[in-house]
Amino acid sequence: MTKVITSDIVLELHVPDFRPVIQFYSLLGFKKVWINNDKEGYLVMKRDKSILNFYCGSEKVYEHSFFKRFPKATVRGYGVEIVLPIRHIDKFYKTVCSLIDEKKLNGEIVEELALKPWGKMDFRMTDPFGFYLRFTEITNWLIP
Repeated sequence: MTKVITSDIVLELHVPDFRPVIQFYSLLGFKKVWINNDKEGYLVMKRDKSILNFYCGSEKVYEHSFFKRFPKATVRGYGVEIVLPIRHIDKFYKTVCSLIDEKKLNGEIVEELALKPWGKMDFRMTDPFGFYLRFTEITNWLIP
């Protein structure tokens, strides 16, 4: 069994609406841990040991001191890959593909499930806001 690494990095994704986030990530097995819908909302979702935090949930996201310098249509997370380790990746991939085929999951498979040169299976997709997600077999990134 591969030893799972732990980290203290907190990932916060800025989105204008929490509803599509909750719908999308819930279908992928994430559970809503808590939500605060005040003027600067916050949402925390968790799947196994993966935790994703979402900020704002309203149009105020476009007024953020850093992100307001970019057009609203800018793809969220440009240049960032969010890596999520998954047990039983074959089964998970089939579930994701079925959900997309049934039009229940608003995402796009960008790269199909494949064995990568580094010896692990993974696939890539985007979420409703364009964040680039890589679902991969569990690995220990500290061991080359």
